[in-house]
Amino acid sequence: MFTKEILCKQYEIKPEILTYVSDIEDNLKKNHFNKIDKVRQYNQFKVIKAMQDAKLNYTNFYWNTGYGYNDPGREKVEEIYSNIFNTEDALVRPIIASGTHALYLTLSALLKPGDEVMSITGRPYDTLLTVLGLENNEPSNLKEYGVSYKEIDLDSNGNINVDKINNEIGNNTKLLMIQRSTGYSFRPAITIEKIESAIKLIKSKYPNIIIMVDNCYGEFIEELEPTDVGADVCVGSLIKNPGGGIALTGGYIVGRSKYIKSISNRLTAPGIGKEVGLTFDSVRSTLQGLFFAPHVVSEALKGALLFGAVYKSLGFEITPDIKDKRSDIIQSIKFENKEYLIKFCEAIQSASPVDYYMKPEPWDMPGYTNEVIMAAGAFIQGSSIELSADAPIREPYIGYVQGGLFYDHAKLGLLISLENLTQFSQLGALLK
Repeated sequence: MFTKEILCKQYEIKPEILTYVSDIEDNLKKNHFNKIDKVRQYNQFKVIKAMQDAKLNYTNFYWNTGYGYNDPGREKVEEIYSNIFNTEDALVRPIIASGTHALYLTLSALLKPGDEVMSITGRPYDTLLTVLGLENNEPSNLKEYGVSYKEIDLDSNGNINVDKINNEIGNNTKLLMIQRSTGYSFRPAITIEKIESAIKLIKSKYPNIIIMVDNCYGEFIEELEPTDVGADVCVGSLIKNPGGGIALTGGYIVGRSKYIKSISNRLTAPGIGKEVGLTFDSVRSTLQGLFFAPHVVSEALKGALLFGAVYKSLGFEITPDIKDKRSDIIQSIKFENKEYLIKFCEAIQSASPVDYYMKPEPWDMPGYTNEVIMAAGAFIQGSSIELSADAPIREPYIGYVQGGLFYDHAKLGLLISLENLTQFSQLGALLK
């Protein structure tokens, strides 16, 4: 009774909206949430075992100054990440500012002038287009450095098109790039099963080619990670899934030791590599966030399912569909209407614990071609494991919602979004 009262009176949500969502929620709990819980439990045990195998102890939370030689926390964090991702080595640093930074660091370290990088999951995320030199012509992009780029779309069934890839690989093709998440496209994320199948077929013909996976939004969604199934390098951001909403900043790169060595030399300097670099008292929050991450990711997944199921029932096209196997935390909703999209993002912002009274507006964000609207009233700036929604302002006006440290928060954002959209008569009628 109290829940209904606080939602109806304090958030001014109509009772009929609560009833509508509750009916859909009951079905999800019965048929979908148990599967998410099983994966969560597996990954929670995996994280705990990785910390135990590394003999994590309280002194590892201390940190050094200056160069940071023998930093007790830095080395422990990287050992734990290497254990979790089943790799030879790892680079996990607070000075890696974002997922895009981690990707650029990796690509610029492993590619030399004359090399070719091939995206084998279609058009990559908008900010990477600037990194590659395809848009905006920013200095120090890879094209300026002499690296060429090729792109292979997914096939009509959303699978990695291995036959076409193998035919297009040339003498200069050095690295294949897989973007696991949907990004700003309208496709389901690439599952671990599909990644494994593609890697096996490609490596059987080209064993020496480097395969790098952009793992942003995908960590702990499944029981395995890309490096468990043959990826040479895997890259992600700590203010997404693996930070658990606790890590203040940072990024990770895991993979084969010879590649991590090259990347760490690019991060600092040749011959210095991983041996220096302060952790700035970030070890505790990085590891505690990692400890929380499997549970937090499961909450975000449940919230994504609820958003998807409700908006699909209202006639909106969504991806992934409710029946699809998920491989990232993102739920995409095609609004086909600029006003709907903006109202949706405003609702997500107004459900936030931080800056709820702010109204997000489209603006020219650095690295993006179109104006972008971002709703993110988060404790950590830009943290998309916290409830957030964003979208480029371009047709067909697709909104991307992700995160929610707690399922209840995601549900509140959904309810407010429906209340916001009832002002449009055709949607209001559906919810009565």
